[in-house]
Amino acid sequence: MRYDLNLLPVFVTLMEERNVTRAAARLGITQPALSNALGRLRTVMRDPLFVRARYGIEPTALALDLAPAIADALSKIDAVVLGQQAFDPALAERLVTLAPNGFVEFALIPGIVARLGEVAPGITLRLTPYGTDLAETGVISGTTAMALGRVVDAPDNIVVQHIMDEGFACVVRAGHPQVTGDLTRAQFERLKHVNVMPPGRLRAGLFQALERQGLRREVALSVTHFLAVPEMVAATDFCATLPRLICKRLAHDPRLKVVEAPVDLGTFPVHMAWHVRYRNDPAHRWLRSLIMEMARSAPGAAG
Repeated sequence: MRYDLNLLPVFVTLMEERNVTRAAARLGITQPALSNALGRLRTVMRDPLFVRARYGIEPTALALDLAPAIADALSKIDAVVLGQQAFDPALAERLVTLAPNGFVEFALIPGIVARLGEVAPGITLRLTPYGTDLAETGVISGTTAMALGRVVDAPDNIVVQHIMDEGFACVVRAGHPQVTGDLTRAQFERLKHVNVMPPGRLRAGLFQALERQGLRREVALSVTHFLAVPEMVAATDFCATLPRLICKRLAHDPRLKVVEAPVDLGTFPVHMAWHVRYRNDPAHRWLRSLIMEMARSAPGAAG
């Protein structure tokens, strides 16, 4: 039987979006054109494939059976075609979407952007929220090139690579009346704290580290991004426990003082995650290599 390969991305996009309007927008075609393509797919497969549901469409049993095989076939075709293409970063012109968590956006993205400006000035980054899981980032659908943060329980179509480990330090205001030297355990537990609650897994890692050490922390204020911390700490006698790379950035602020945590809080991992279809894309491979280089050369980063 002869198949129209142009129909396969339509099928995959409908499976991922479960919504005709969003699928058409992602494919860059009109809804009538998508409906026409779906009609042809139904004829070939002799099955409705997708039926209307309360909030969009739902795949039939046959569509669910076909989905892994079609996704795998497209990935293999991409690998062969993209693997033959040359890539010159100095000449490349493209927009790349990344989903960094708050730590990566604050600590690593500025250096990555600066490096791109030197070696690949035609590559522009667009940042999208990391969200609470990979589905929200667009990485599972492949619309986002990669997620950068702590990744656990990734599905089979996502490749996860460890890029660095990071530890913790503390930040207080420069003239803090109680912290004149090293921060002791007793001082840490007496102080009030600013807590960063970004989406994702980082907050769980810090909470677990404190619990392992039996270190109490009175949280006076929770914020949603690291950028909010400097102003809060500079205006109060609060303390913030943050990743070391962020503390190194904040150390340049004369209003602030970075001190060691009173106990070893360990480290947390940072990962890159991307859809398997990008495994052999020369441009994607090159960008992954650059990000890995920047992460592992960051001051204080552990490999």
